[in-house]
Amino acid sequence: MSAFPTIATPAGPVPYDAPAWNRQRHSQMPSHRYRDVYARVEIPLTEREWPNCRLTRAPLWVPVDLRDGNQALPEPMDPARKQRFFELMVAMGYKEIEVGYPSASQTDFDFVRLIAEADIAPDDVTIVVFTPARRDLIERTVESVRGIANPVVIHMYTATAPVWRDVVLGHPASELKELILAGGRDVLKLTEGMPNARFEFSPEVFNLTEPDYVLDICDAITTLWDAAPERPVILNLPATVEIATPNVYADQIEYMHKNLTRRESVILSVHPHNDRGTGIACAELAVLAGAQRVEGCVFGNGERTGNVDIATLALNLHAQGVDPMIDFSDIGEIRRTVEHCNQLELHPRHPYAGDLVHTAFSGTHQDAIKKGFAEHHARATVQRRPEREIEWRVPYLPIDPADIGRSYDAVIRVNSQSGKGGISYLLETRYGIELPRRLQIDLARHVQYHTDATGTELSAAQLWAIFQEAYLSDGTIADVALMSYETTEAGGRVTTTVTLRVDGEVHTSTHSETGPVEALTSALAAHGRPVDVLSLHQTSIRAGSDSDALTLLEHRAPDGISWTGGVDRSVLTATLNAVIRAANSTASALAGRR
Repeated sequence: MSAFPTIATPAGPVPYDAPAWNRQRHSQMPSHRYRDVYARVEIPLTEREWPNCRLTRAPLWVPVDLRDGNQALPEPMDPARKQRFFELMVAMGYKEIEVGYPSASQTDFDFVRLIAEADIAPDDVTIVVFTPARRDLIERTVESVRGIANPVVIHMYTATAPVWRDVVLGHPASELKELILAGGRDVLKLTEGMPNARFEFSPEVFNLTEPDYVLDICDAITTLWDAAPERPVILNLPATVEIATPNVYADQIEYMHKNLTRRESVILSVHPHNDRGTGIACAELAVLAGAQRVEGCVFGNGERTGNVDIATLALNLHAQGVDPMIDFSDIGEIRRTVEHCNQLELHPRHPYAGDLVHTAFSGTHQDAIKKGFAEHHARATVQRRPEREIEWRVPYLPIDPADIGRSYDAVIRVNSQSGKGGISYLLETRYGIELPRRLQIDLARHVQYHTDATGTELSAAQLWAIFQEAYLSDGTIADVALMSYETTEAGGRVTTTVTLRVDGEVHTSTHSETGPVEALTSALAAHGRPVDVLSLHQTSIRAGSDSDALTLLEHRAPDGISWTGGVDRSVLTATLNAVIRAANSTASALAGRR
């Protein structure tokens, strides 16, 4: 069973006109609902060819989170997080994934061996590994992929720009070309007997390299590797460090596209970075200019300001009526997984995936959105069609939030404290409580209900009272209580004993190799009170040594995502209290339905 049950992996037929190396399938995303920009506004053209082109189909997406994105983390992913990230990308429908830099670390090497030895990569997923053009490192890289039955790409790179040649590598242009070709010959020699292997070359810092020099190297490497339509070579042209406006990069890509000797035997790929904040534009213009494949990270993680964000690129296509061929219909699950694996929180204003990107705080925006929703509903009624099937044209919302699994609550709700200091600001300055962003949005709904009923301005004390009622009360049903717990260790084995009172009866259970929180959730599930924990956030009430711990728990409830809290001097006890409160709140919600 998939670890991501809410994500529908694209499973339809491969498009009849797709090349053999692109096995992406049609997703369930309703991209047909949108018109592209050319249907909405006149776009001025130039004499170049690429401005006359349109984005009409998705390129081959190649996520490099497990290599390039992993190298950019203060603490690189451990094997468990790498595997979870890999499984997410497979579930979303990626068909070519760069999984690591096997010669750089034992962790990367071991992860590639895991793919070789475990059944975690579907047959139609191509595995890419990365190596410098140096024989010993190529040997280590090829060793890592031996035995993998999937298609494999050996991705060799060398920096080619003048400053890198002179300052970093210490090779003049002619010597560097020979070094690259020597690496290419090593790749050929070491992969003999591997019919599933194909090759990729990256002239790193392509965008700062003389065009004719990099063209000469690329033609030489495709000749060496005998590129052919049935076994194409990938030429990946990175904007390793952004140095110009995106149109310049597009010009460079178009030059290569038009002048490569074996163009029909080349998959032209790009790898933009985001140093100038225009990585998205660079990638989009590069595809217009002839690129067929885009390397990047799911939410743009990477060195410095990051790699190009391929989630934003894909959803930009979706908003233009083009199927991205990757499933983003549960953006919340994707985001939680990526944040867990990277240990980096996504910005609340991140395009499409940020907490606040579908929330209007301005009264005029809210009014326009509400009118747009009303018109959308009326139009669907007149056409006698489901609202999810008709064209989307609600003001201020480029796409329907429901397409990516977002509810409409966050869209139509306005921050009730806008202009009055802010709910979270008052709670933090008065009580020292730091709330996670998603809880801030949920709390605003409770505050809005109160202000609608009273019509009065709320003080910090009143906000705290609303908070306690919403997240720290036991609800209408409190049929579960934690009587005691005890964790013991003997012979290196941890055992937790939990005693619960459920519907007036006391039950004791023992759980091996789990801590108190996991043991409690297991015990609750065994008695028909499951708590599906999505996230935990710990803060404190009032700063200082005498402060109480406050645990805030995000969990699935019958009516969607819900929050509960727990308070105690002990962080662990506060967390257990939050879990028990979640179990009781779920019971209350189910009783309310009846």
